Amino acid sequence: MKRRINPADGSLALAQWRRAPETTDRRTLATAVRYCLEELGTRAEGNSVEVRVPPFGVTQCVPGPRHTRGTPPNVVETDAGTWLALATGAETWASAVAEGTVAASGTRTDLSAWLPLFG
Repeated sequence: MKRRINPADGSLALAQWRRAPETTDRRTLATAVRYCLEELGTRAEGNSVEVRVPPFGVTQCVPGPRHTRGTPPNVVETDAGTWLALATGAETWASAVAEGTVAASGTRTDLSAWLPLFG
């Protein structure tokens, strides 16, 4: 996967979000989200699951059958704060799914093997 977010910029944005999630500006939040999506795409390389964090980004990941048309059969969708909490280990996959802050549909959508991305 080709990165669009410079890792140094992504790390800085993620660190800023960790320090003050409630006051992080939109641009910094977007950079942190996209950086974490890119990291997931790198670690779980594949095209069988689509992870959406509207309005900031989307990535395809997880090895398996490639989806090419229409609505993907394996979709994960969440908000920016939940995504960053999952990526940093502030929240677990199981708790986010149980609380309904993550919508996961499809047989390949359990991302717990790849999360957290950053400790």
